[in-house]
Amino acid sequence: MIDKFFADRIPDPLSIGCYNTNDVIFLLKNLNGLLSETDLETREKRIQSGGHYSEMLPIEYVPSKEYLNLFHETLSKNATKVAEAVRVVAELILKRNGPKVVLVSLARAGTPIGVLIKRYLLEIHDLDLPHYSISIIRGKGIDENAILYILQNHPESKIQFIDGWTGKGAITAVLSQACTEFTVRFGYELDSDLAVLADPGYCVKTFGTREDFLIPSACLNSTVSGLVSRTVCRMDLIGDKEFHGVRFYEELLQEEVSNLFVDTISAEFKKLRQCPFGFGETKDHAEVTWQGIKGINTIMEKFRIEDINFIKPGIGETTRVLLRRIPERILVDNLENPNLKHILLLSKDKGVPVEEYPDLTYSCCGIVRRL
Repeated sequence: MIDKFFADRIPDPLSIGCYNTNDVIFLLKNLNGLLSETDLETREKRIQSGGHYSEMLPIEYVPSKEYLNLFHETLSKNATKVAEAVRVVAELILKRNGPKVVLVSLARAGTPIGVLIKRYLLEIHDLDLPHYSISIIRGKGIDENAILYILQNHPESKIQFIDGWTGKGAITAVLSQACTEFTVRFGYELDSDLAVLADPGYCVKTFGTREDFLIPSACLNSTVSGLVSRTVCRMDLIGDKEFHGVRFYEELLQEEVSNLFVDTISAEFKKLRQCPFGFGETKDHAEVTWQGIKGINTIMEKFRIEDINFIKPGIGETTRVLLRRIPERILVDNLENPNLKHILLLSKDKGVPVEEYPDLTYSCCGIVRRL
């Protein structure tokens, strides 16, 4: 069935973002001049009254010098740990798929992780795999034009989806549903396996670690993800054969650390050559228990939260709440947790209360304020 869609080809993407195209190709439409950002409170009110988050963009957070220093400090401290997690997930991807695979990152948190996996496989296995970054949106699904483009250009290869981390598993569920719908519509079966660097929610089978630790790229927004915004899907802006859209923040070129991040982690791969990889290191990779969601249900009861979307667990998601939403409070497992320095700094900067919650499954959890 899918062959008939190949006759009407999806056009090649225009260059966007600040990564080298050898690292990643964004299958995204540049919306510069077509869409402006919405202030935090207006955007939050629209979302809570039924508007969709993908139809408007938040204003990008401008980090303080102290916060940027914390990013650089964390990058230096955690580089080896991140590289080791990249190694585990990259080796699992290769073992499960073989060498004929296309890496497909979910924009935008997945993009730097996908770049690192691509670089690792090139460095260690001399495999130069294609790598694309595409959009997936809760409530709207995956960008089908992007998938069709990849299948047109790599018909014999398997697709491996990649993201940065898991929270409560919302995107995991969205991806699974999207792959089912794609099969029904196009007659082509996609593997919905999602590979992530960290899986504290225990909701995927391909991951580097299940520790809820600080991945430095989680600290920032566009400046560490190729200078693109979060993705947008509005029918008045996106044509039938076009990809989902983003803003390209060219004005932030002086502030970008996207390449610094991947270069710093990639430099660690040479050291890993000296330590042969054994799959015994991945013995805890089999079971998907969704244990994170069980703790979230307890939080919902304790704080009388009716909508699970108001709870954002894990370091990555809590950071996003502080950067893009209006939090009511932040729960942390331990105020002395060294992974939470940037969370505490952001909370202090924005006047958001922080509470110790020792029974937390994750390192921390953000709760969105109901307006």
